[in-house]
Amino acid sequence: MSTAQETADGEAQPWGEVTPDAARRLLLAAVEAFAERGYHATTTRDIASRAGMSPAALYIHYKTKEELLHRISRIGHEKALEILRTASRAEGSPTERLAEAVSSFVRWHAGGRTTARVVQYELDSLGPEARAEIVGLRRQVNAEVRGIIEDGVRSGDFDVIDVQGTTLAVLSLCIDVARWFNVNGPRTPEEVGALYADLVLRMVGVTESGDAAQR
Repeated sequence: MSTAQETADGEAQPWGEVTPDAARRLLLAAVEAFAERGYHATTTRDIASRAGMSPAALYIHYKTKEELLHRISRIGHEKALEILRTASRAEGSPTERLAEAVSSFVRWHAGGRTTARVVQYELDSLGPEARAEIVGLRRQVNAEVRGIIEDGVRSGDFDVIDVQGTTLAVLSLCIDVARWFNVNGPRTPEEVGALYADLVLRMVGVTESGDAAQR
């Protein structure tokens, strides 16, 4: 399945805002190349060739290879933040909101695993200024999940001693799905999302009855 065909939550990957069409084709080609070969091993010629364009055509739309990675990373992180923000600000108990945050975040990483691998694992390839912007988005992602967990601790729904550490563990669990998920494997993105939501609720001390587990 190509990057252009990958879906998450039943929707196409969020590249519709990338215009004109040639710029979008180059971005999709860059995602596939970075995921397959890594950022540093990929050349602008590789990207242009995958897009069916000349190397000179790439520079009309992107000044550098890093600009391509930066745009991919920014759009991906903005989508991830939107997914978690929607879940964290929805109606419902902390348990319901955390379950939805995890399941939807996992579905995004599984359904769009090629894009997600680049978004999540090529951060260190960015220069200082671009990296600082993405780190800022990551802090917002962290804050949305941490906020749900803090709500659950205050309400007594969750039994968590280290909120920040637990937040990091939850996000790491979800993000790693992009590394191993196989479209030909035994589980669908929806099934993995449901499984991980259950695992995370157990992590924060939610029992089947919905009460915080006793220490």
